[in-house]
Amino acid sequence: MKLFKLIILLFGCLFFSSSLMAQRDRIEYLPNFDLQKVHWGYYLGLNKKSYKLTYTEPFNTVRVVEDVGFNVGLIGDLRLHENINLRLEPGLSTNSKTLYFNNPPRLNDSIREAGGTYLHIPLLLKFSTDRYDNIRPYVIGGIAYDYNFSSNQDNPDDNSNGEFRLKKHNFMYELGFGIDFYLYYFKFSPSIRGVFAINNELKYDNPLSENRYTDRVDFLGTRGVFINLTFE
Repeated sequence: MKLFKLIILLFGCLFFSSSLMAQRDRIEYLPNFDLQKVHWGYYLGLNKKSYKLTYTEPFNTVRVVEDVGFNVGLIGDLRLHENINLRLEPGLSTNSKTLYFNNPPRLNDSIREAGGTYLHIPLLLKFSTDRYDNIRPYVIGGIAYDYNFSSNQDNPDDNSNGEFRLKKHNFMYELGFGIDFYLYYFKFSPSIRGVFAINNELKYDNPLSENRYTDRVDFLGTRGVFINLTFE
């Protein structure tokens, strides 16, 4: 919640300061930038990803404590219309989570670590307003593929042996908003993105295991917030 408030404050400050600059200085930077059919860029950012969990039985909850992660990637932008762009933004993200099982099958063994490095490949549509001086707000959304390098999916051991497993291949949708700032040499665009898993990412414990931690979990899927700073 503190991270979310910080994000809103950051965007408020950026929009307010950019409005003041626009009123003071009417010089239009990069006037032909948006006429390019194709252009490239890169992004850096932070993320905070947790899990949405649903259960087959009540009161068998799992508490998730997540850390702030880092993301970096490339941007390929195709102009479809003066206000619509198709974007491919492949990148890597890191994030770690700790899961606490409320009613573990084995006493004094309730904690599991779910560290992760992900290849994140979103295909997005960007809808922009008309440009006002050196400012252009936008909304963005689409679908994404995630490859979890740390999934542990192929490990034959499960939670009975202390091994928490997730699927390698996952799909999600992504929604967000941001502001393009046209500077002297490049376009700078901070944005906030929400990511929401479509498929169940959990690799269930082996059927013959004596202590099955995942039996009461009906669905486990990523829910997260990305803050991206793009340079184009």
